[in-house]
Amino acid sequence: MRRAALVLWLLLPGLAALEPISVGLAIGVASALTGYLSHPRFYCRYVECCPTTRHRLNATALKAQLDTKLFGQHLAKDVVLKAVMGFQNNPSPKKPLTLSLHGWAGTGKNFLSQILAEQIHSAGLRSKFVHLFLATLHFPHHNQLQLYQEQLQNWIRGNVSACPQSVFIFDEMDKMHLGLIDAIKPFLDYYEEVDGVSYRKAIFIFLSNAGGDLINKAAFDFWTRGKQREEIQLKDLEPILSVGVFNNKNSGLWHSSLIEKNLIDYFVPFLPLEYKHVKMCVRAEMIARGYAVNEKVVQAVADEMTFFPKEQKIYSDKGCKTVQAKLDIHEDIAMRYTKAKY
Repeated sequence: MRRAALVLWLLLPGLAALEPISVGLAIGVASALTGYLSHPRFYCRYVECCPTTRHRLNATALKAQLDTKLFGQHLAKDVVLKAVMGFQNNPSPKKPLTLSLHGWAGTGKNFLSQILAEQIHSAGLRSKFVHLFLATLHFPHHNQLQLYQEQLQNWIRGNVSACPQSVFIFDEMDKMHLGLIDAIKPFLDYYEEVDGVSYRKAIFIFLSNAGGDLINKAAFDFWTRGKQREEIQLKDLEPILSVGVFNNKNSGLWHSSLIEKNLIDYFVPFLPLEYKHVKMCVRAEMIARGYAVNEKVVQAVADEMTFFPKEQKIYSDKGCKTVQAKLDIHEDIAMRYTKAKY
């Protein structure tokens, strides 16, 4: 208050010449104004603030985002929605929520992480409370493993101290140096505090292509037995996925203490995408670009994708990863169709 009054005194010429009552009124106004501007509700309209303990995720909004933007992943949507909402609604979780997302490229792992980040922090991946680590960018040199471990611990400690609801996303786990991720084991464990900091409200997400072959094989086995992919349940994949990742030197979690100590809450499988899912991705991309959906363009883009197994050609080998680039080739047709329609 005194600082605000002093600033106002210096900024307003002639203030010293005013009568005592006027000076008192001016100081009072300055104090009130300072108090209003520093009130959290006002301040947080213009500066990103860490969510309070009263902040709750909107389950309906999260489900709507997953339903309309993530295709062919009934398991991932169901598991993540229940896991995150259960975690958020728990006033006193025993440990941070830790999710490990597995599947081939283009199946939606990054997309789901982005949706989740946006629902927790409105700025999403741009939020100062959401932290994305890329193995090949942030941890490129194997001979600096110890330095990376120390930096990672300090980074997580500092950011959780600033915001307990921080989100940490580790992409390219299959390219992570062996042993590096074990450095964060103390933060994921069942401790109330570590060096005076509680990590129990943070969320850690690992993204990996490792285990994709196991998931694809299981999906194909269901197909050959005449079952629908929607019949696949988490119990059909999670056990083989956790064991497969633990024993895979290219997983980033090879013989990891995070798995040994059961600190990863869910191994979330992303199924290979079929032709119909690729077409859904094309339609969504056209809408995102402001185009009217032209089914001829949708089919043309989908037909340029490659599928496996070689004989049956059921699953896209790149998921929806190259849909944007493929659509660029047909963009002139999409634009003409949109203009003609409107």
